[in-house]
Amino acid sequence: MDYVLDTLQKLGDQMAFGTLYWGNYIMIAVALLFLYLAIKKGYEPLLLVPIAFGMLLVNMFPDIMAAPSVDANGIESAGGLLHYFFKLDEWSILPSLIFLGVGAMTDFGPLIANPKSFLLGAAAQIGIFGAYLMAMLMGFNDKAAAAISIIGGADGPTSIFLAGKLGQAELMGPIAVAAYSYMSLVPIIQPPIMKLLTTKKEREIKMEQLRPVSKLEKILFPIIVTIVVVMILPTTAPLVGMLMLGNLFRECGVVKQLTETASNALMYIVVILLGTSVGASTSAEAFLRFDTLKIVALGLIAFALGTAAGVLFGKIMCKATHGKVNPLIGSAGVSAVPMAARVSQKVGAEADPTNFLLMHAMGPNVAGVIGTAVAAGVFMAIFL
Repeated sequence: MDYVLDTLQKLGDQMAFGTLYWGNYIMIAVALLFLYLAIKKGYEPLLLVPIAFGMLLVNMFPDIMAAPSVDANGIESAGGLLHYFFKLDEWSILPSLIFLGVGAMTDFGPLIANPKSFLLGAAAQIGIFGAYLMAMLMGFNDKAAAAISIIGGADGPTSIFLAGKLGQAELMGPIAVAAYSYMSLVPIIQPPIMKLLTTKKEREIKMEQLRPVSKLEKILFPIIVTIVVVMILPTTAPLVGMLMLGNLFRECGVVKQLTETASNALMYIVVILLGTSVGASTSAEAFLRFDTLKIVALGLIAFALGTAAGVLFGKIMCKATHGKVNPLIGSAGVSAVPMAARVSQKVGAEADPTNFLLMHAMGPNVAGVIGTAVAAGVFMAIFL
């Protein structure tokens, strides 16, 4: 009988109920909310499901993120499973591989056909540098402010990459969750800003069909961009290099197997590893802090500023071209590919159901990906 009672006591001691505190239950509720938004509402489920599940796991079993340790007797203990996944984030491996997959899946043709889209992508980066200044004013040091500001580009991999490079691992969880959350909420956050800053007449503008882009142009583009950007900002090589390598796989037509692997199997494996490890970095102890609230607020402000700057620059281009550019495509200058471009299409179609802006918006959208990577490179060049 004593054996049975002792066994039951040990089992009871192993249960999580006695070790959790109110903060863990709040984070478990947040994880369940994210799962609801991902599964029921369809908000970027590819990213939000693994992030939410990682958040759920770490707040029930914190040791899943435990680092390796050595006790007083010199006996080594292995770290938790997701600790090793998270190391791949800190070492910038997973974010760079994400860019490889994005490049393999993305058609840069609209950007090549309309190079002026680069200006819209650049304008949307104003949100990043505005958030950097605000973060400094709110008490963050320069490196932390730089890592936080990249949330304004709605680019999770770049946010993780820069936070790791600048040694801001303790902020990586809140930064990554905020960035991916805003990526998921692009269809909710952007339309009110777009409608506020444009007239119905501007939203109804129909743009001319883009010119055809030759295969040679598509092959040369990733090579030229890599040479130009990396020669100017060598620190962008991991991101821009992987993005352009993936696109070269896609466009050259001689490595079909590599294209399929980068855009499918490898991409999905990396998303699982990155998503669960990012979610697991949001333990209650690490996440429920005042600095986290400031990061979330700064990210939203940065994202709103970037969207507004893109639309306003689109209005300038509209005036300069005598009404040939629909300002809505400027909102796609953030790097949430292809969600932001789809939102431009949706808002334009609401004004005129016959309006088709998707391909035009893909130009600024792709430019935004490159622009955010360049912004990260600028911060690394300054602070490393």
